[in-house]
Amino acid sequence: MLVAFVALSVSGYTQTNPAVTKWLINTTGIQGSHYAQGNPTPIQDNVEANVQTVQYSASWAYVSTNGIPAYITGPFLDGNPSIASNQNAIFKIPLNPVKNNGTSTPTNGGNIGIFVNGVALFDYRDGVAWNSTNNSLCGGPGNPPCPGGPMATNNWNRDAVPAERNGFDCAKAHPAMGNYHHHQNPSAFNLDLMVVSNICDLYPADGLYAIDPNQHAPLIGFAYDGFPIYGAYGYKNTDGTGGIVRIKSGYHKRNITERTLSPTGVDVPDGPPVSSTYPLGYFREDYEFVASTEPDYLDAHNGRFCVTPEYPQGTYAYFCTVDEHYNSTYPYVVGPTFYGVVTGAKVNSITEPVSTYNPSTAVFGADYTALNVTVYPNPAADFIAVQFNGLLKAKASLRLYSLSGELISETSMPAGTTIGYFQTRTLYNGVYLVQISAEGKTLASRKVVVNHN
Repeated sequence: MLVAFVALSVSGYTQTNPAVTKWLINTTGIQGSHYAQGNPTPIQDNVEANVQTVQYSASWAYVSTNGIPAYITGPFLDGNPSIASNQNAIFKIPLNPVKNNGTSTPTNGGNIGIFVNGVALFDYRDGVAWNSTNNSLCGGPGNPPCPGGPMATNNWNRDAVPAERNGFDCAKAHPAMGNYHHHQNPSAFNLDLMVVSNICDLYPADGLYAIDPNQHAPLIGFAYDGFPIYGAYGYKNTDGTGGIVRIKSGYHKRNITERTLSPTGVDVPDGPPVSSTYPLGYFREDYEFVASTEPDYLDAHNGRFCVTPEYPQGTYAYFCTVDEHYNSTYPYVVGPTFYGVVTGAKVNSITEPVSTYNPSTAVFGADYTALNVTVYPNPAADFIAVQFNGLLKAKASLRLYSLSGELISETSMPAGTTIGYFQTRTLYNGVYLVQISAEGKTLASRKVVVNHN
């Protein structure tokens, strides 16, 4: 009886662990879609989006996913021939993460974690480095191999976020041989306060969540060491007080014009001088870590131990760091080393008895109160957009009514998206009502004027 009680207690605790309960599980069959270059009409993919199933034991969560988001992917305007494709993956995430008290494990090229919609997380790098022997880039598509191979230790490693910006889609992501992934905060370019890419103008789409500076950022993923990943904003103080602030990276660009020394001051083979071709920040080694006594600055792993909405007793957590304009800042999510013991991985199968998490038992209700809804433009002419700030955790229904109560149009927004649209080109001038609901509850109603004059 004691053994049975302990087993039930462990099972009960596991079922409330955010690493089991916070995934965006696809219960409606929503499929992904993508843009082909030159065609602003989305192409439907025959692949289910978001997470398919979550299974768990006392120690592990197993997240089965195709690696496809609910938001539209592509195109990738840097010549990348790949599209986001089915990964048929299982991610194994530890439920009881622990601090690494030894030598920190460096992050690596490729998967280092997973977002709650099943999309992969990569670290800062893109596999390209500087070959100081012949003074040229090496590695990656279009470059000769680096000496020692792609996993060799290089003195000047290229940062994917500035170097590959032209190849990111609206959601700030791209595929590597079909493996669609984010290196950075997964909020759409056109939602930033200073927009640094016009890809969303050419191929409108969105991202996993939208930054809301008035709310604690949502939990949006887990690293391979099992610790959670949050968006850009959190409580100023680690005990959950001090109001909501932007959580800041502890890394700063070095004050250099020549690349001769490593961030630790060691003399290394030279990289290219700082220039318009290789600006400061182009390589990871252009940054140095400066510890801060302020609680809203992160440590060298890009995280801190703090209270969050999902962990009221506190947890170590990584944050997606951005600047005051919402533009991504190094090291972006996790890195350049992990805080915890890295035991998570992408696996081929589950080799222990597991239970399957049932998302129908989850009730999101209270979470919706933290979602700010904006309906724009108002007045409208060609379209009405409904924008959620935060993370939409379940399907939302959008309906457009006349003031007499006639249903004019309806659409929906799947979990893990931020924007829904109504076309209004054919509507008469007048006042209309936009109603937003989820799980049978009306979340908001907004009056909108349509005026084609």
